Amino acid sequence: MLPSNPREFMAEANSDNLLTVPLNDQHIAAGGRMVPFGGYSLPVQYPTGIMAEHKWTREQAGLFDVSHMGPSVLTLNRPSGDAEADHAAIAALIEPLICGDILNLKPGQIRYTLMLNEDGGALDDLMIGRSPNQPGALYVVVNAAMKEADFPRMEAAIGDKASLKRADDNVLLALQGPEAVGVLAAIIPQVIELGFMTYAPFNWEGAELVIARSGYTGEDGFEILCPPGHAPRLWAQLLADPRVKPIGLGARDSLRLEAGLPLYGHDLDATTSPIEAGLGFAVSKRRREAADFPGAARILAEREGQLARKRVALIVEGAPAREGAEILDAHGKAIGVVTSGGFAPTLGKAIALGFVPPAFAEPGTRLQVSVRGRAQSAEAVATPFVPHRYFRKSA
Repeated sequence: MLPSNPREFMAEANSDNLLTVPLNDQHIAAGGRMVPFGGYSLPVQYPTGIMAEHKWTREQAGLFDVSHMGPSVLTLNRPSGDAEADHAAIAALIEPLICGDILNLKPGQIRYTLMLNEDGGALDDLMIGRSPNQPGALYVVVNAAMKEADFPRMEAAIGDKASLKRADDNVLLALQGPEAVGVLAAIIPQVIELGFMTYAPFNWEGAELVIARSGYTGEDGFEILCPPGHAPRLWAQLLADPRVKPIGLGARDSLRLEAGLPLYGHDLDATTSPIEAGLGFAVSKRRREAADFPGAARILAEREGQLARKRVALIVEGAPAREGAEILDAHGKAIGVVTSGGFAPTLGKAIALGFVPPAFAEPGTRLQVSVRGRAQSAEAVATPFVPHRYFRKSA
């Protein structure tokens, strides 16, 4: 998770016994302001500041270090040699934990999904990809704050039928923005073959890089898993391109908020269902029809309209409404709460996400938010606040 207010970073963790990412020295050398976050020391910003970093990513290419995240690989212990049968076997082990259709992934395809509890609440949101070259293997990336809970949960589900290999000792970089493809293709030309939400391994200077065309900024871009020994060279080579600048966690948060993307621990938690959070697309059709995922009864009922609250996106007039601020109806009655909020540099306006009764979430609804005890006008709008610019290959 990531605070929606960059000033909150300092409160995220005690500064004692912080873990460092392999590129810690590079961040310090680049002038990164290192702060405690999720047990790690990470750069919240560099000398140009969050606003400039945000705009640079929207216009050029930003390089983020997200090595605190939880990448891993699930692999069948006794593959049959039949690629489809082995994929079906590994999918059957992970699907009881989630609401996504992993069985029907194509080789190299990635799916966004949610790990759910028996009440249909989100235990985490995650990415799962079908290996393009190893039958019976899945590439899984979970949230940093939840990985110590997620990995044991997955290991219990797979038992002795598969193995989980953590890869969070590697470096995970995110190169995001309209120039990202040109930058990365200059050193690894084959990445232009990737479409949004696909991945593949690539050789670079003797190292295997796992590169996914994905990210959490709303822009086209890539996430690159790199062995730590090769990471300083990769970091330096990417930054040598004048289109690239290092970007901290502060701008990563403002970018994802503009993109209308939820943040676990803020816009999602163990009480929040995918339907409430506006993530109904993540409950795959085959799984809905089979009703074979955790919390299916609640989630399917919510899809039919039995919903007490729903995520709302707000344009806020005046100062930003931060997490925890009350959402009010037009008459000043408290009806909900903000879960993420901040200033949107691309729009020049304050924006927020939160939860309200469904009738108040309709775009165009006039609402208010309470900021420091003062009611400010707000309007419900559709997400994303800023259009996504993912690269989708034609069929």
